[in-house]
Amino acid sequence: MTAPPISGNTIVGRDLEAARIRSVLHPSHGTGHALVIAGESGMGKSTLLDREVRHARETGLQVLRAEGSQQETDLAFAGLHQLLKPVLDRAEGLPERQRDALLGAFGITAGPAEPGQLIIGIAVLSLLSDLADTRPVLLVVDDAQWLDQDSLEVLGFVARRLNGERIMMLSAVRSGARPLAYAHNQPVVDLGPLDAVAANQLLDAQPRRPAGRLRPRILAEAAGNPLALVEFAKMGSGCERALAPAGPLPLTDRLEQVYGATLDELPGATRQALLLAATDTGTPDGVAPEVWLPAEKAGLVRVRDGQVRFRHPLIRSAVYHAATPPERHLAHLSWAEALHDVPDRRTRHLAAASSGPDEGVAQALERTAGQVQQRGGFAAAAQALQQAGELSPETRDAARRFTRAAGIAILTGDTGWVEELTARVDSLTDDPVQLALAALRRGQALALTPRRTLAYPLLLRTAETLARLHPAPALEALATAALVGYYHGDVSQRDDFRRVLSLLGSTPLSGTPLSGTPKQHDGGLAELWIRAATDPPSDRAANLSELRRLVSAGPSGSGPLTALATVAWVLDETALAVSLFGTAAQSSPASARLPDALRCVAGWACLEDGQWTRARDIANGSIRAAAEARPPHRAPSALTLDAAVLALRGDSGAARESAMEALACVTTRDTFVIVRARWALGIAAAAQGDHETAFDQFRMMFTADGSPVHYHASAVGLADLAAAAVRGGRRDSALTVVNRATRHLEHASPRQRALLSRARALLAGPDDAERHFRAALDEPSSEDRPFEHALTQLDYAEWLRRQFRPSQARPLLAAALETFRRLGAQPWTDRTLSELRAVGVREATSAPPTLRALTPQQQQIVHLAARGLTNREIGERLLLSPRTVSSHLYRSFPKLGVTARSQLRDLVDGTMAGPRTFAHR
Repeated sequence: MTAPPISGNTIVGRDLEAARIRSVLHPSHGTGHALVIAGESGMGKSTLLDREVRHARETGLQVLRAEGSQQETDLAFAGLHQLLKPVLDRAEGLPERQRDALLGAFGITAGPAEPGQLIIGIAVLSLLSDLADTRPVLLVVDDAQWLDQDSLEVLGFVARRLNGERIMMLSAVRSGARPLAYAHNQPVVDLGPLDAVAANQLLDAQPRRPAGRLRPRILAEAAGNPLALVEFAKMGSGCERALAPAGPLPLTDRLEQVYGATLDELPGATRQALLLAATDTGTPDGVAPEVWLPAEKAGLVRVRDGQVRFRHPLIRSAVYHAATPPERHLAHLSWAEALHDVPDRRTRHLAAASSGPDEGVAQALERTAGQVQQRGGFAAAAQALQQAGELSPETRDAARRFTRAAGIAILTGDTGWVEELTARVDSLTDDPVQLALAALRRGQALALTPRRTLAYPLLLRTAETLARLHPAPALEALATAALVGYYHGDVSQRDDFRRVLSLLGSTPLSGTPLSGTPKQHDGGLAELWIRAATDPPSDRAANLSELRRLVSAGPSGSGPLTALATVAWVLDETALAVSLFGTAAQSSPASARLPDALRCVAGWACLEDGQWTRARDIANGSIRAAAEARPPHRAPSALTLDAAVLALRGDSGAARESAMEALACVTTRDTFVIVRARWALGIAAAAQGDHETAFDQFRMMFTADGSPVHYHASAVGLADLAAAAVRGGRRDSALTVVNRATRHLEHASPRQRALLSRARALLAGPDDAERHFRAALDEPSSEDRPFEHALTQLDYAEWLRRQFRPSQARPLLAAALETFRRLGAQPWTDRTLSELRAVGVREATSAPPTLRALTPQQQQIVHLAARGLTNREIGERLLLSPRTVSSHLYRSFPKLGVTARSQLRDLVDGTMAGPRTFAHR
């Protein structure tokens, strides 16, 4: 039993395995190979095998196929007969002795009295070799663990003699089965569980796509097993309320019959012990070892060191649901009694044993939810609160608990679940405050998705509704609306925020507190965020002062730290932002989720700070989070961040692909992404010396009259626009933008002033350029953004050279070169080296082997390996398999001139250290 393909020849999550199979079986190899696909039951071995057999036939291979059967395990040569039956007529062309031995083994002829394995093996090899003279032959054996021993031995004989033959063997075998004699020393492709992304894709492809709390339960219980995912999904999304809060999910009728027949044959004590084991993930105490033996012999469980584990998630489900309701009730009560020292698990079993509303159990579930949430178990906490709501005797308590559950469910990324929970609140109450709180959670969930445009009016209305009586959640709603507002970059929305803030201003934040809303001391941070996000230049000094006050107060928890870091970034305080983001990450790995654009703020801060590899790590993490969200979506801001790093490193082709993909999945209101993507495209063009295209891209960051498209993000492209204009002969067009910016940036941040000064220097005449260059370099904290600072040094040095002042240009160029090399900004490294030669400087020693010879992905892998990460850790960060990481490192070592992983750190440090020495010509 295996999971079906999603559609046609597409199988989820098995691309690497399929590629390896095809590389071995490709007929161009001209010589034989054997390959084994191994995996637990339900991992998709047969499905993958079927697809690769179709592909083999399409590429011209002759395919002979057999399937092992438990019923034929004791029938001599049954598997071999199944394999060769389509071509047995060719046996007539074999030498007489071989022909008689082969046909005699199958009972077709009398054959010799004792043919022996050797002569039969020679006959099979000869037959297959003759077939392969016309076309390569592929032998396929599914469920090979059930092949009869005689067939296995003959196939082993053939497998050891494939060299030089155009014969290939492909087998599928269950993990843990007896070793296959013919597969000894042959390569094995292990099919492990699907990862989270692939598991979610498989669920989304089912006719009844699971949602709500059913989905995380399916993902948890199936544990990446494709068959379990498909079968559990057949329940559909309409049965969530009928599910028990504990115990495994039910099976389909077909599988219940398959497993039920085996269960009926077991002794009563064994069935009772199995039910206890199926009711919880632990092993029940007090069960004698001999009680498990019948279940172990039947292949239902494994017993190791006293621990019992079901061999497949579906077996656990079959055992649980084969029991009667009273039997399951008693099993849950037994676990509840046994787990009196483990409150959260005990409460779960008490809830499963409840036959109706029970306030005591509901309160216990609510307490459990709080404890689990503190440990970062958001899905489990939300499920516990949902169960508490369903067991609540009073509708008021039920509505409150469903609302709390919705607030936590937001952190799982399952927007559908949040909407389901808030709909339950709408059906239970007409209390305007409770309805507004539910609307707040719905709006916050929508803000995490491409439907964020719908979130803005909903959040604004909610803030207005709550402003008078409950200002804390009103401020929370307005702060979330500010996230969406920053994403849109629409200055006209500022009036909305001013109006609602004025309503809040007349009501002290110490008003009536509500369960589940922000703590009262968070009000200052929320107001600061709203002001900074919606209008960064206004009252910058006051906002910066308040930011520093809140930071010095020593906030705890990843949420406040992340919010403060984001405010710092919006105010262009890059060093502070990077520091706070780092502290937040150390504080809790489960930090609050943000919309795509702002989830990447830490990445943009790292990009500005010169931590480009870290920026790409964040981008990849954000892309993965979006793919795992419910419903899944693309992450345009993360794609744009990735494009920016690629462009800065000189991989312009890949940068353009990522940026264009980002632009393809946004609306016209997503101006943050649009502006940042245009900047990445401009940098990619500039890296290739295409200044006309670069100018066109940077110009699209501003409107026709020169105003910024995004009130904050557009300023990043100001100086780059001027640089492209000067090199591309578009000076007058750039002046329109720079002159307008000069009028509107009187309250600008030091960073914006530095960018404006560099732009004005590039466009100025000989008498004014130098003072603008000096102003850009002298701005406070300009060195906090090393790439921008080095660009200014390079531009200034080029200007000095043109003014015949090479001695003053040299130190600027040397400093810029050191920065560009450290960052890996290869196009600008090359440009700076050219300028150094122009001012009479050459490197006295050749540079050590650099990363230039590697692809961008290989560079990432080498950097991470140099930091001491294992192949598995690197693969998790870059969404690659450990095997792929190993392959990249293997190909990179000769290019770098190293022979050991331990040499990478010194190499990376040396490559990034800048030129060894300089000499004047």
